[in-house]
Amino acid sequence: MTTDPRLEWLDDLTRRQVLRGALSGGVLLAAGGTFGACGGDDSGGGGAGGGGGTPAESGGKLKPGGLLRVGATGGGAKDTIDAHRPTVDTDIMRCWNLYECLAVRTPDFSELQMLLAESIEPGKTPKEWTIRLKQGLTFHNGKAVTADDLIFSLRRIKDPKDPKVGAASIGYVDEKQLKKLDERTVRVTLQFANAGFPDDIGQYFNAIVPTDYDPAKPVGTGPFKYVSFTPGQQSEFEKFADYWEDGKPYVDKLTIIDFPDDTARVNALLGGQVDAIDNLPAAQIASVKSNPSLRVLSSETGAWQPFTMRVDQAPFDDVRVRQAFRLIVDREQMVQQVLSGEGRVANDLYAPYDPAYASDLPQREQDLEQAKSLLKQAGQEGLQVELFTGDDIGSVAPASANLFVEQAKQAGVDVKVTKKTPFYDDNYLSYPFAQDFWNTRQYIPQAAVCAMPGASFNETHWDNPEFTDLIDTAAQTLDEAKRTTLLQDAQELEYNEGGYIIWGFRQQVDGYASTVQGLEPSRYLPLGSYKFHKVSV
Repeated sequence: MTTDPRLEWLDDLTRRQVLRGALSGGVLLAAGGTFGACGGDDSGGGGAGGGGGTPAESGGKLKPGGLLRVGATGGGAKDTIDAHRPTVDTDIMRCWNLYECLAVRTPDFSELQMLLAESIEPGKTPKEWTIRLKQGLTFHNGKAVTADDLIFSLRRIKDPKDPKVGAASIGYVDEKQLKKLDERTVRVTLQFANAGFPDDIGQYFNAIVPTDYDPAKPVGTGPFKYVSFTPGQQSEFEKFADYWEDGKPYVDKLTIIDFPDDTARVNALLGGQVDAIDNLPAAQIASVKSNPSLRVLSSETGAWQPFTMRVDQAPFDDVRVRQAFRLIVDREQMVQQVLSGEGRVANDLYAPYDPAYASDLPQREQDLEQAKSLLKQAGQEGLQVELFTGDDIGSVAPASANLFVEQAKQAGVDVKVTKKTPFYDDNYLSYPFAQDFWNTRQYIPQAAVCAMPGASFNETHWDNPEFTDLIDTAAQTLDEAKRTTLLQDAQELEYNEGGYIIWGFRQQVDGYASTVQGLEPSRYLPLGSYKFHKVSV
């Protein structure tokens, strides 16, 4: 895998692991293209339904007690329960229930909600921040949560000899200038001004742990306490009776079971061996909906499966060709056939939940005559191209690739599909025309990893100085109106000249038993962002 030298510590992670959650923080950007992660606990929104059309959200009274068994996608020998090392879905699911960070996004993804922090406030400039912890917080071992634990956690994450997942999202924190102001307050100085610091620090992989933290005997502040953990198989937890959120969690015990095979996971739900599963395969949605004892949780997300065009290589170094390819796509057909209707049309822009999202730009629709005209102007009539895809991008990728082949024929373009196994190898960033997958993120952090010069995953090789300057300036701007103007200008540049074809946003679809109450739609992570403390059985 080709990576930026500042992220060499990620070499042992697969690209898909990163996209599925390892890098899902907020803003991390400065002049010169320093960057970090994207996304967050971006939960909420979306519709839900189940057998007999019963709403997925809790329709009955939440009752305490019982055992919740969850079937998780994937897992293996490299699974972890370390608070600062979650990468794959199974890791995230465990850690999100054992540990907590300072803040999270609200269910509708509109604002940052304080969690362990009482407040995260900037100084005169966004280069200096003051974090104050809530009063009365305790770890599972009874120890009070203090400023010392916060400082220890930040330094553990950033440890240059052993950097953790969050080192990418808070790498600009000056750990030498971390200052304890009192037992609950810490002053944090950054290496450069960053208005997005609260989002960056408030990520599930930036949890607060005690100063004597031992991942072999994990202790956190989460709603569930550690009982046992067998990598690649199963993990068990029990209710934390002194959890700071009154009345939660509801269930007494939580068991998370790994299922690397989709069929086995669905069969476990159908057979009653588990109460819920994440990532319900599209082919099984109808059968689960028709089962009166099961429900489907369908959540609107900002996840996108783009076609990627390298703007620095022929034929895509000509903007007319890029725009022609965008006009070839029948987006509604893509959503209906590729996503089975579980999604919505997109407009070649990511981050639809960002307050600065440029929703007023004209919606692109298929226009084959205009596409042909642009290709003719570019001297590319009868164009032949190779499209690289792979199963490890996700089931949506090959299906959308095949449909694009048929749509392109109508514009006189011959597309040959080449499936790579694995797709995410040392060459994938070099393909002139390919596909990829991204989860829900805000605009600046997404641009930071995919659209800035030097970004680890700049698959379109987009390098526009005006765009870079707009993003760098926006990242350091506290005034929301000014930042919105800057970001919308940046989006217009990508809309007019960029190398992405973003045709749709997919739904997150999960399955669960009718006995489960309290699951809510999530705009980021499956099963209500894995917030099992809100669930009863």
